[in-house]
Amino acid sequence: MGSRSRKRRPAHAQAAAPRSTRSAAATAPEAAPPGRRPSGAARAEAKNAAVRAALEPLAPGERPPWVTAAAVFAAVLGVLNIVLYLAGVRVEGSTFVGTVLLGAVLLFAAAGMWAAKYWAVIGFEVLLGVTCVFGALSLLVASSVGGVVRSLVVVAVTGTFFWKLIRAMARIQMPRRP
Repeated sequence: MGSRSRKRRPAHAQAAAPRSTRSAAATAPEAAPPGRRPSGAARAEAKNAAVRAALEPLAPGERPPWVTAAAVFAAVLGVLNIVLYLAGVRVEGSTFVGTVLLGAVLLFAAAGMWAAKYWAVIGFEVLLGVTCVFGALSLLVASSVGGVVRSLVVVAVTGTFFWKLIRAMARIQMPRRP
């Protein structure tokens, strides 16, 4: 079996190096020699560090605008689920307990997001992600133009909220700077 010279040192060079040197060299990222671009991982870490440095932690009582919008959106959906079920608008197979439970979860998430709690935002992100995936998968079985439009609206709305809440979550979980 041939060795890959690009990836590894030759076998005789590995055997000559002490074990502690080999393991430290394997785990530490290599600095790029002068005149060469850093590796992809080093560039990505540099970008991540720059983004982290640019983020400002939330002031006491502050709530990012997208978290506020998501809290209102979740509250409206929670109330709408319950009201529409009570008004007689039902999805095939839905039950009163399931509808009330979903409405309660959405209202609970809305209250947590209104208080800018990280757990509420991440929980709502999970609901948004699952809904977005189901909306995208429903495009595969859409049998009318109306079905396609509804699916695209679901994907657009949930995908937008999902994307915009990511930076807000980063700001919420940031420690306060002295």
